[in-house]
Amino acid sequence: MPSTLPDGDPVPRDGALPPSALDGLGGRPFGFYVHVPFCVTRCGYCDFNTYTATELRGASRDSYADTAIAEIRMARRVLGDVDLPVETVFVGGGTPTLLSAADLGRVLDAIGKDFGLAEGAEVTTESNPETVDPAYLAELREAGFTRMSFGMQSAREHVLAVLDRTHTPGRPQQCVSWAREAGFEHVNLDLIYGTPGESDADWQASLDAAMAARPDHISAYALIVEDGTRLATRVRRGELAAPDDDAMADRYLAAERTLGAHGLGWYEISNWAASEEARCRHNLLYWTGGDWWGVGPGAHSHVGGTRWWNVKHPAAYAARLAEEASAAYAREVLEAADRRFERIMLEVRLADGCPLGLFDDVAAVRRAVGDGLLVPEAFEAGRAVLTLRGRLLADAVVRDLT
Repeated sequence: MPSTLPDGDPVPRDGALPPSALDGLGGRPFGFYVHVPFCVTRCGYCDFNTYTATELRGASRDSYADTAIAEIRMARRVLGDVDLPVETVFVGGGTPTLLSAADLGRVLDAIGKDFGLAEGAEVTTESNPETVDPAYLAELREAGFTRMSFGMQSAREHVLAVLDRTHTPGRPQQCVSWAREAGFEHVNLDLIYGTPGESDADWQASLDAAMAARPDHISAYALIVEDGTRLATRVRRGELAAPDDDAMADRYLAAERTLGAHGLGWYEISNWAASEEARCRHNLLYWTGGDWWGVGPGAHSHVGGTRWWNVKHPAAYAARLAEEASAAYAREVLEAADRRFERIMLEVRLADGCPLGLFDDVAAVRRAVGDGLLVPEAFEAGRAVLTLRGRLLADAVVRDLT
């Protein structure tokens, strides 16, 4: 089952934010994340806040769009009448495309009506490849979605089986083609490396298959065995081997070589894009300190240094909003030191790096340059930018520098 929510401070029934959060609102990029928590089955590695049909306990997939729209309207009341055009919308899950394209379109339309979409706004939805077809994708494009993200994970059947993925090899690539035909200019494929039983050849086959589909964006993530998942249980019992760090590093290097050879450059440690326009602007909003409202059970939000998270279960979420009460479970107001640490932690993962002025100990940054972890030329220009070796050791680099 999904992990528990963190503790925090109470949230007023009407969801009102502290004045510090509203200070400067509208001067920072603003986006919406919409969480759709439904799945047909739960993948063995997943600890996201998702629910299968037997776990809904009275919550309804059919009425979910209306409940999400109710939260969007609450967001407008909480944030007041400040001009706040939405630059990015990202619908994630779960499996968003278990909802009808019409329902997803209604949610997007509500955001547009209550807030307004900025010119050229990026609107993404994730999708399990088995849940869409050409007609569905055409309807999404007509509704205003501009970007698709398909969960491919691997091209090898035995790897997909370990992950409990239900799509067949080849289906994600077909979906990329259908999305192009529907008019989507930007299409991402998600990949996972380091699955128990995956060989170097398996990973290379997945990279080659993904590139043959010609997406303009790839997200490639190292498998993390999360506590409480079916995969963690199998590893603990010795049924499966734990991911190997050296193998993970080799797979990352293979991804860098293959994706680079096909014209995709890294812009964040786990993300590669064919151009600046192909980068995921919604994720960049997260990574560069923007504001966003998270709609849906368990969704997290951040506005002006205040972060909050919604109740987890869809039934509890729907009940709160039916009473015109905030769906928030708890919140925290970040101190300046916390915001600075998070900025370093996120921005150092970007190809643009982060300003040296954020670091208290510039001598430590200089040592990292000498150790081959940061780019010397960037350091001389006043920024901390990871080398390829630094990307492999990014978590340790951040710990040493903060």
